[in-house]
Amino acid sequence: MPVGKRDVHRYLIEMNEITKIATPDSPPQRLRKPDWIRVKAPMGAEFEKTRALMREHKLNTVCEEAACPNIGECWTKKHATVMILGDVCTRACAFCNVKTGMPMAVDALEPQHTADAAAKLGLEHIVVTSVDRDDLADGGASQFVKVIEALRRTTPKTTIEILTPDFRNKTEAAVEAIVAARPDVYNHNLETVPRLYPTIRPGARYYASLRLLEQVKRLDPSIFTKSGVMLGLSEQRLEVHQVMDDMRSAGVDFLTMGQYLQPTTKHVKVSEFVTPQAFDAYASVARAKGFLLVASSPLTRSSYHAGDDFAKMRQAREEKLARSGASNARP
Repeated sequence: MPVGKRDVHRYLIEMNEITKIATPDSPPQRLRKPDWIRVKAPMGAEFEKTRALMREHKLNTVCEEAACPNIGECWTKKHATVMILGDVCTRACAFCNVKTGMPMAVDALEPQHTADAAAKLGLEHIVVTSVDRDDLADGGASQFVKVIEALRRTTPKTTIEILTPDFRNKTEAAVEAIVAARPDVYNHNLETVPRLYPTIRPGARYYASLRLLEQVKRLDPSIFTKSGVMLGLSEQRLEVHQVMDDMRSAGVDFLTMGQYLQPTTKHVKVSEFVTPQAFDAYASVARAKGFLLVASSPLTRSSYHAGDDFAKMRQAREEKLARSGASNARP
């Protein structure tokens, strides 16, 4: 008995129900978020106060622009990551929610506005990041320097962490200028494994980012260096281990690892929701490789709990130096 088109169609539907594999004509479905990745919606008086302060000083935050899942928790605690040099990026990374286009002119008042906001919030530790500004001669490095200087003048007890772009084609001079301003922590994220750069971070180069981190340590070993990667982009376990080795070779002190979350349907899809147990396993491997500090969980982000982590990292360095001194003192 000949098989009709309807029979074939019904067979395909039934098989796809069993195997959960989409037919070639149907688009792949977005993965459903597991329970461990869900967070409460941002709300509350303290949250609104933080938002109002950011608006008052005309500041952008990566918390909002990058749709960070931890914004509710952080802003309620009066923690915010300031994003300088505007809210329009000259790159178009496949994972990032920040707008792409032609940026506005650099705001000369932004450094002092950032410092004033930090003082009003009473911040013990501040994180400052930026969009990519390939349109500027120095990539925006001088604005980072001005922000650091304004913070030192206005709120000298606040420790400063910066998260910079790669300053493509102008890295050496940019990094020299920023390191000379002496931030307490210099963060630059590798984001993913080298194999995925052409699709995930096409405007950047893995080894250029690695050299940037290495240069910071070479210029001033006392500055803590930090870098992070996202998981759930189809990276393989051994590839992640190799990234850890590369970071340690560059002298990176602090590794952060978090779950990639798709901001919109236009961005690259989540390949996998990595379990909390897997994040713990990665953390164990990273600690064994010698990082001073490791933060690894589904909701970990570069600036998540940054102040507390800075205190832990400083303590870890002091303990390491004490052990080294005791060992050298032995006959």
